Amino acid sequence: MRPLRRRRRLARWGCAGLLLFFGAVCCVAPIANSVGAYVTAAGARDDGGGIAVGGNVADIPPRMLAAYQKAAQQVGKHVPKCRGMRWPILAGIAKVESNHAVGRTIEGNGDIRPRIYGVILNGSGAGGNTTVFPDTDGGRWDGTATGERAVGPFQFLPSTWDGVGKDANGDKAADPHNADDAALGAAVYLCGNGRDLTRESQLRAAIFQYNRSNEYVAHVRGWIDQYTAAAQDPALDNVTGDVRTVIEAALAQRGVPYSWGGGTAKGPSTGICCSPSGKSGASIKGFDCSGLTTYAYAQAGIRLPRTAAAQAGIGQRIPASAGTRALKPGDLVFYAYAPGRDSTIYHVGIYVGSGQMVNAARPGTVVRLDAVDAMSGYAGGARLL
Repeated sequence: MRPLRRRRRLARWGCAGLLLFFGAVCCVAPIANSVGAYVTAAGARDDGGGIAVGGNVADIPPRMLAAYQKAAQQVGKHVPKCRGMRWPILAGIAKVESNHAVGRTIEGNGDIRPRIYGVILNGSGAGGNTTVFPDTDGGRWDGTATGERAVGPFQFLPSTWDGVGKDANGDKAADPHNADDAALGAAVYLCGNGRDLTRESQLRAAIFQYNRSNEYVAHVRGWIDQYTAAAQDPALDNVTGDVRTVIEAALAQRGVPYSWGGGTAKGPSTGICCSPSGKSGASIKGFDCSGLTTYAYAQAGIRLPRTAAAQAGIGQRIPASAGTRALKPGDLVFYAYAPGRDSTIYHVGIYVGSGQMVNAARPGTVVRLDAVDAMSGYAGGARLL
């Protein structure tokens, strides 16, 4: 197929502007459902969550990802014989336990507010608990002296935290409600006396120790695989011509902040107010999802409409029913509230191969590589090159 040289005009703020008139969302993902072992995270996404440090998957707040990465680097100081600790392992646990503290405020120092508490483990059956756990901390960590409950993004029992809790952020306190401390504590716990987590049997044993359920192990293991795939850089050895130009242009923007309504064919720009969560791009120079695709394709001489839904009408449409394996590097990747109805498309990325896409995910994140299945509502793709 010859590259398209379309020249369509669209209002400058079409991506965000459609929201005002039709209630459609262009570039902000719907909230993923995730129930942890003890706690269901609050419904609203955390659109900020502290420093923007880059990332690899759409559903992890940047500050939480930084905590996972830091813990994987630090754990060797505490468990020297541990092998194979990686941030996707910690992310898999935290995804299931607390959905990465989504909905909470994550301060720059890692403190999470409001705190995350599980149900009181008094044998009542709430949250699936049938065993009584007497209080061990007088309410210091779990806020109650009437019984024990799991705490923080990694859902530690206070008695367990007393054995594995570490100070990871240098404030001389080991706090399970701090992202850095909790992630390091989880890494120490999973490492045990020196596990080799590169071995599948030992990785599964570590997860099973965290929650003695084979279903839990399978659930966490699936997320680890997804995050591992998303963390790897794409191989572009066999990608040439305009496809390579588009992908390299998009990859070169990694680390640029998300800005609602931001991005033009010329590069990052300040956006507008406001996203559905109330985040303004007016003071942020960067890209939203369709702003990024508009820029990347412009480098190959292709001018795209400004909204994700409109971009689905360009080029050869790849139906969702064909699956993600039908995608080729350079394809646009779409997500919709109602897959099959292109008018409900809310997000677009650029496929780079190996199950990954370049993505401007949502406010509070940066342009990054994500797994294609890290976002919900896969609605197929479009091939322009």
